[in-house]
Amino acid sequence: MRKIISFMHISLDGFVAGPNGEMNWIKVDEEIFDHVGKRISESDTALYGRVTYQMMENYWPTAGDQPDASKHDIEHSKWYKQAHKIVLSKTMEDADLPNTTIISGNLADKINEIKQQAGGEILLFGSPAATHSLIQLNLIDGYWLFVNPIILGHGIPLFADIKDKIKLNLLATRQFTCGVTALDYTVDRP
Repeated sequence: MRKIISFMHISLDGFVAGPNGEMNWIKVDEEIFDHVGKRISESDTALYGRVTYQMMENYWPTAGDQPDASKHDIEHSKWYKQAHKIVLSKTMEDADLPNTTIISGNLADKINEIKQQAGGEILLFGSPAATHSLIQLNLIDGYWLFVNPIILGHGIPLFADIKDKIKLNLLATRQFTCGVTALDYTVDRP
């Protein structure tokens, strides 16, 4: 069965964005891009909430074509255009987008159906509201967290309204030169 892995940058105190969605505190560099690019290249499916999807769609389809495109922009743009995108949205339900599946209702059933299909892991990029919904439905199978060396004090939390404990197994850690630490967990299911 396919697994959904939440890929998220977080502050040391567990926030994924500032109170107004600010992400200017996130540290990324070539070392992180190379590390992330390797794992992403092994997946063919991206999962987004509507807001994150629209942000990605406004940038990635043409990012690699720009004259000043970085190696990361070129590689991720190519991957993004080929990847199947799943978008959780109640307002985009009639959208007819290429290589994109919109899920607007029956979230648990539709996600479980997708998890039963052939393919590799499904990477849930950012999307805190979608992540919260999937956590509540026990549909996230792992967390790939990039802990940034900052304490925000307030903002949008990664974990909100958790009703039951979620036990995790640590698969790997990686310390980056810029001070970010990657933590790769799988959910410990009985």
